Amino acid sequence: MTNFPAAEAAHSRLGVAAQATRRRTFAIISHPDAGKTTLTENLLLAGGAIRAAGAVRARGENRRTRSDWMKIERERGISVSASVMTFDHAGLMFNLLDTPGHEDFSEDTYRTLTAADAAVMVLDAAKGIEPQTLKLFEVCRLRDIPIITFINKMDREAQDPFELLDEVSSKLALDPAPLYWPAGSGGRFKGMLDLRRDMFLPFQKKGGGAAGEEDGHPAAIAFRGNAISRYLDPDEQEELSDNAELVLGAGKTFDPQAFLEGHMTPVFFGSALRHFGVDQLLEGLGSYAPPPKAVAARKAAEAIHVVPGDREVTGFVFKVQANMDPNHRDRIAFLKLCSGKFSRGMKLKVQNTGKQLSVNAPMMFFASDRELAEDAFAGDVIGIPNHGVLRVGDSLSESGTLRFAGLPNFAPEILQRVRVKDPLKAKHLKKALESLAEEGVTQLFRPSIGSDFIVGAVGQLQFEVMADRLREEYQLDVIFEASPYGEARWILGDKAVLEDFMSKHRGAMGNDIDEQPVFLAKSSWDVGYAVDRNPNIRFERSKERA
Repeated sequence: MTNFPAAEAAHSRLGVAAQATRRRTFAIISHPDAGKTTLTENLLLAGGAIRAAGAVRARGENRRTRSDWMKIERERGISVSASVMTFDHAGLMFNLLDTPGHEDFSEDTYRTLTAADAAVMVLDAAKGIEPQTLKLFEVCRLRDIPIITFINKMDREAQDPFELLDEVSSKLALDPAPLYWPAGSGGRFKGMLDLRRDMFLPFQKKGGGAAGEEDGHPAAIAFRGNAISRYLDPDEQEELSDNAELVLGAGKTFDPQAFLEGHMTPVFFGSALRHFGVDQLLEGLGSYAPPPKAVAARKAAEAIHVVPGDREVTGFVFKVQANMDPNHRDRIAFLKLCSGKFSRGMKLKVQNTGKQLSVNAPMMFFASDRELAEDAFAGDVIGIPNHGVLRVGDSLSESGTLRFAGLPNFAPEILQRVRVKDPLKAKHLKKALESLAEEGVTQLFRPSIGSDFIVGAVGQLQFEVMADRLREEYQLDVIFEASPYGEARWILGDKAVLEDFMSKHRGAMGNDIDEQPVFLAKSSWDVGYAVDRNPNIRFERSKERA
């Protein structure tokens, strides 16, 4: 694991603004099974943060990765919770945010993207842009997050690279700018050409180690030199040369400014599983991904921008995770720092509650592993242990007067009733459900009539994960049952109008975890009917915590 204090020692004399420019905070997004978690692990390997990649078996039953730390993640070979990994490499501090790929956990991904300054979009070379990739891209576009594209699994049969670029251009309205070009795919995959340096990077099928290791891939060679004949026959060399000329002639040259503005994406090719192209991707992240930028906020009634070099320490909570250490009922808030130099022991205030926290044990993360952070700067993500004081969307600062834009909650697509098998544990169930809801894992509603809890989620897999966590972390066996409700909407309006509506529809009313009123309808038709009959009330699909 990276020794953070030692890594920072060499840069200790740098000012706050200079320290911020060293940070590269990026998320990895993809459709499920595109190879995102494998790429995450190999980026850590390329950055020297781990010594060997985990064994990823074909069926995934023994999958072991640094970012997938939950029991259910290891059993199923999927990522269901965002995780943070920090490592120092080549004079830069990288904060890697690994996000869930499965669409049922998209809300966790959306919130994590608010903390990212750039994103790596992983595409399966055989499948191209898939639905979940498209959804996540739209979120990045809304937040002006620049995107680097990594086309993975080139060692398997793939689509024509030109077709993949056309798809990026047409579906995402992005100008793709390849920095490398592959020589074949699948069994014919021989490596790739560095289009900027005219160097060929050979692919070795048995490769899979970091650069320079015995089991790694051969070193790059001059494409026009005699040694190229060891890897490409004359026809393959001519084909690669023609394709490279076509790309350079017909395509747009990579423009770093156009990338930062969200108009262009640099394209990398490789195989994450074979650790090919990963070193080049990490180099590209260091060279082109932006350091933290100014963030919009409000101070009292005034709209301002918080600059990374500002002296005041500020940040916002984008994730809360309970029970990362099952031996200690811990509760960690993930804080993205936006400005200033944070030091261990510093006091920070929560804007919406006014509570002051003495942050005596801040952490930097390596998936579920952690290390005390003596100091941190804008762009870094630190963990703050707390017992329910911090929630997703909270803004923290030294003055306590700063408010960053909140993180939204979205109306769930599935609502189910939950009960515990042992009635004597009903109180424990309430606390456990509230804890998970505060993490943002699920929505929790309490109907005005009755004592049932209604849990809302984006997809069915969330309920399975929730049942597993309740059993493993809280020793509660629960049953999910069909709910009488099919839709949930937050209602807003004049107090008197709301009270009149709630009294007339008491059987369809409930409260969320913040005690905000929620209209629980049987169907979308009922929602539409209520909207038409009550023009003075807003029925909202999303809610930003006040």
